[in-house]
Amino acid sequence: MSLKVYNTLTKQKEEFVPASTHQVRMYVCGPTTYNYIHLGNARALVVFDTIRRYLMYKGYRVCYVQNFTDIDDKIIARAQEEQEEPLDLAERYIKEYFRDADALRVLRANVHPRATEHIGEMIEMVRGLLEKGVAYEAGGDIYFSVRRFPGYGKLSGRTLEEMLAGARVEVDRRKRDPLDFVLWKAAKPGEPAWDSPWGKGRPGWHLECSVMSVKYLGFGFDIHGGGSDLIFPHHENEIAQAEAFKGEEPFARYWIHNGFVTVNDEKMSKSLGNFFIVRDLLQEWPPEVLRFFLLSTHYRSPLDYTLENLAAARKSYTRLRNTLELLEEVTGSQEAVPAGRLSREAAAFRDQVLARVAEFEDAMDDDFNTALALAALFNLGREVNGFINREDFKTTPAIRHTLVRVRRYFKSLLDVLGLVPGESRELRMDYAQALREIAVSLKESGAAQLPEPLPEAPQVLLDALLKVRQEARAQKNYRLSDRIRDSLKKIGIILEDTPRGVRWRLV
Repeated sequence: MSLKVYNTLTKQKEEFVPASTHQVRMYVCGPTTYNYIHLGNARALVVFDTIRRYLMYKGYRVCYVQNFTDIDDKIIARAQEEQEEPLDLAERYIKEYFRDADALRVLRANVHPRATEHIGEMIEMVRGLLEKGVAYEAGGDIYFSVRRFPGYGKLSGRTLEEMLAGARVEVDRRKRDPLDFVLWKAAKPGEPAWDSPWGKGRPGWHLECSVMSVKYLGFGFDIHGGGSDLIFPHHENEIAQAEAFKGEEPFARYWIHNGFVTVNDEKMSKSLGNFFIVRDLLQEWPPEVLRFFLLSTHYRSPLDYTLENLAAARKSYTRLRNTLELLEEVTGSQEAVPAGRLSREAAAFRDQVLARVAEFEDAMDDDFNTALALAALFNLGREVNGFINREDFKTTPAIRHTLVRVRRYFKSLLDVLGLVPGESRELRMDYAQALREIAVSLKESGAAQLPEPLPEAPQVLLDALLKVRQEARAQKNYRLSDRIRDSLKKIGIILEDTPRGVRWRLV
């Protein structure tokens, strides 16, 4: 099955054929750096990171560019509130962005250009648009004349009349037409400004992406991405500027937009005040769980934020993680050498695994349908769990070799979604106090002998409790064994007794 992509420009799914056979050139609008990113911002980051990963999985070399808007009205206003220089504030939040994006397993772009590093190129585009007669000067500002660009509205599908009727147009007597948008803003007292042929000023927001995308990817690059709120006016304006300046089309070949994260069916946004900061959410939820949640529906569909949905994502992700840990437990860390023939049952298992891998790829080939791709992963997990947890399961060399391949497949597909566990098998420190209380209770009641003093590291303490439980089971002291199991369950650590020993997982 060939890769099909929904192209906002044509309003239909199309076969994805990049301009170059082996390379994809991809530009995604990045954040305006005046605050921490919220979950709505994070959805775009994770969606396009996943698209990039799948293209790499399919063998493409992906040149990925994501900008930073580091000068803007919002940045200036926030800097004034915090009594900080706007460029210093932007630099601070760029660093904070990387902290959150890295935690969410978002791969860094090949290039992260900043608007303030490309002022010269932006001035050249404005100069060219003036020379072509599609822009004009008014009081030190430069405006793009929308009606001079015949293709305006082709991305959003709106007519000029519809835009006028539905837009909240800012009153500006200097504009020749209410729909015209600013390319260059004349300097205001106390704001950052750069020299230009029209006096000191700074670029308009829309201008930067047209300039930086073409600089790093060339005109007619393959994919332009962003949130669906950017379709109009930002991406519409990008197309108008770039194609009017170049005198040809297309500026970008495929336009991909993700849907909103909603809260009570209303778009999550800073302006509405109903947003949740990723930094805060990461204090409560593992990054893999947040990423799973953001991929749990098709990227073009709305995604409703609730604590119940996050809890369901944690439970579902834990199932995938447990399957990977089971495979790693059975196969060990070393690669297996092919040896012997598989039984009929083992061969059937191998074929079922390959079918689930194909299901995953079919889902992703259908406009990056991560919801169905996750379903294929769960189906693969059921095949693995059912095969390994049989009472008559034995790790013959041939089966071990097969399971090593399955482990490789499973981990590779998890990696496409950015869901390979980022933490080691070690428990986080926030479990230390609860484990210590269990250990102290056992010691004080005389039920068990534990190290003195008790270990500080939660993983070491858990290992000591599991050793006591294992000894209790060997001595048929099921009362103590069950007490430890039940106590751990209350703090979210689930024990599973298997033919290969006890395994633990987090709820």
